[in-house]
Amino acid sequence: MVRLQGQKRRPDQPINKISEFLRVPAVPFLCVLVAACGAACVSCGYSLAGRGSFLPAYIRTIGIPTFTNRTTVFNLETQLTQKVRAEFIGRGKYQVLPQNTGVDALLTGEVSAVTIVPASFNTQQLASRYAITMTARIELRDMRENKVLWENPSVMFRQEYEATSGRTATDPNAFFQQDTTSLERMSTEFARTIVSAILEAF
Repeated sequence: MVRLQGQKRRPDQPINKISEFLRVPAVPFLCVLVAACGAACVSCGYSLAGRGSFLPAYIRTIGIPTFTNRTTVFNLETQLTQKVRAEFIGRGKYQVLPQNTGVDALLTGEVSAVTIVPASFNTQQLASRYAITMTARIELRDMRENKVLWENPSVMFRQEYEATSGRTATDPNAFFQQDTTSLERMSTEFARTIVSAILEAF
């Protein structure tokens, strides 16, 4: 039974545990609760999307040289590199340079494959949607400590697009020539995914 100090109960007075409990000062309890919540947030490493970063504080400049393109898709490496640079710059915390020396961290990428397959067909048995899958290797290296901060040797990125013509085009070059905006859209989403994976620590 919880009783406030200085109060006495008459022998014939019923015990009301709820009313007595409600008279307990709430300030100590709230302080403990707030402190516990604060400790929990710190321990779980929570951060707001788009703002968190686990990179060392001394990393201010990131070198992003042009990616290597092992596919037959023309200009794919240029599009991807430009989009990744723009995404890092958009975060407003880092200076992005095109070289691989004189920087705090170095981001390198290599696109190994791009495949296109029909995802759905119309009544004439012609492709109405295509699924594009791109595979790449991405590495972010701390140049001061000469250690890898983040890497994925086989990033797989997949998106679906509406067919822009009545012909089936499973060759990547033919598809991107028919739909000139699809390469830019894919590069934009790829860059956003990669940069978010690198910077956002949950």
